Amino acid sequence: MNWLSPQARAAIQRTMLPILVLLSAAVVVLGKADQLLFDSMRTAVTDAVAPILDAFSRPLAAAGSVIDNVQMLVNTYQENARLETENARLLQWQQTALNLSADNQKLRSLLKAVPENSVSYVTARVIANSGGAYVRTVLIDAGAEDRVARGQAAITGEGLVGRLTEVGNRAARVLLITDLNSRIPVTIENSHVNAVLAGDNSERPRLLYLPSPDAVKIGDRVVTSGEGGIFPPGLPVGVVSAIDAGGPRIEPYVELSQVGYLLVVDYGLSRSLPQPVPVTAKTSKRKAPAEDDAATR
Repeated sequence: MNWLSPQARAAIQRTMLPILVLLSAAVVVLGKADQLLFDSMRTAVTDAVAPILDAFSRPLAAAGSVIDNVQMLVNTYQENARLETENARLLQWQQTALNLSADNQKLRSLLKAVPENSVSYVTARVIANSGGAYVRTVLIDAGAEDRVARGQAAITGEGLVGRLTEVGNRAARVLLITDLNSRIPVTIENSHVNAVLAGDNSERPRLLYLPSPDAVKIGDRVVTSGEGGIFPPGLPVGVVSAIDAGGPRIEPYVELSQVGYLLVVDYGLSRSLPQPVPVTAKTSKRKAPAEDDAATR
């Protein structure tokens, strides 16, 4: 329209608005006058445009589906990571619960082991096991600060474990009844025959100094006799499980390799034991200079 003069362009612009208004009014009037014709025209236009709209909508739908799949994968990955973290946390709590349940069961078993005639007792936890070919001891987390002393008895709900041989401020060592150095006066509960339970670093200690080989039989219960001033009478020790040439073997009531908690009991008898002699450093006297000179001469 550059070839038109400014006056002509202004005239066209002034007439375009009224023309458009008249066309719109005509369409409205036509639609009101003949609804069927108007619907037919609209349907024809819709049919003509539908393929074009379908062609444009397919890529958009495919793109939306890809976006939905990617979002689903991201959500699945995040949910999987969350479930893995939660599973690890639950496994940790499960292990903690199992440990607490085992400790609770062990502590409950000690409730029935509270001795009636004891002076005092302390519950201790086994923190190290020195079981081996040459020594059978355990280390517990109770010492002189907890008022335990050498010679006191160590027991569980099942029976006798051993006695304390070394006591520090915060820890102590328990000599098990299976140790080679363990000697415990015992009695056969049924026949009241006295003997000595001697450990030999095996799982089942022997009975020594029986009056006769027929004094015991398999299945007899063995308890402490109270002689020797170490243990009171009547503490359960074990049961006769075998009889061989070396003497009857005793199966302890306590599974010594599985002890987690025990009671350190003061029966008032450990005070009669001789106390260990403290080791003192020997001081050497230095020779006088005159003696050194005489020695060099």
